[in-house]
Amino acid sequence: MSHEHTHQLDNPDQSGPPPKIDVIGTVAGAPQIPDGAEAMTIFVTLPPSSPGAPPHRHSGPAYGYVVKGAIVFELEGEPERVVRAGGTFWEPGGDVIHYQDGNHLADEESAFVVTMFCAPGQPMLTVVEPEELEARKHLRAPRP
Repeated sequence: MSHEHTHQLDNPDQSGPPPKIDVIGTVAGAPQIPDGAEAMTIFVTLPPSSPGAPPHRHSGPAYGYVVKGAIVFELEGEPERVVRAGGTFWEPGGDVIHYQDGNHLADEESAFVVTMFCAPGQPMLTVVEPEELEARKHLRAPRP
């Protein structure tokens, strides 16, 4: 699905050029944000070869942007992929397991910014226990 996005903001009261706005990522279909959610933006720095967070869930959707380097990103049901600096990623939150967000690079840091919408009273991140990972392994995309 493709949409044409025009972002030209003329301001006749301002001297100087208008801002330049480039769309770097979109999500088709609005993700469900839990009622009363708290929005949280974090900056994550991954040392070389860092595996990132263990398999986990978020209680609401999350949308991120890789600032530096490259990360390996994997959600339940989707193959792992490398997201390089300037690329975006998102996840719907809820029951979907976020398997990987580690540094793809062995010789330099990678970093990303992510905004998450957490359900009220829920932690930002909940680690998935090994027993559940085993029970749901049929939902994980084949490994490369």
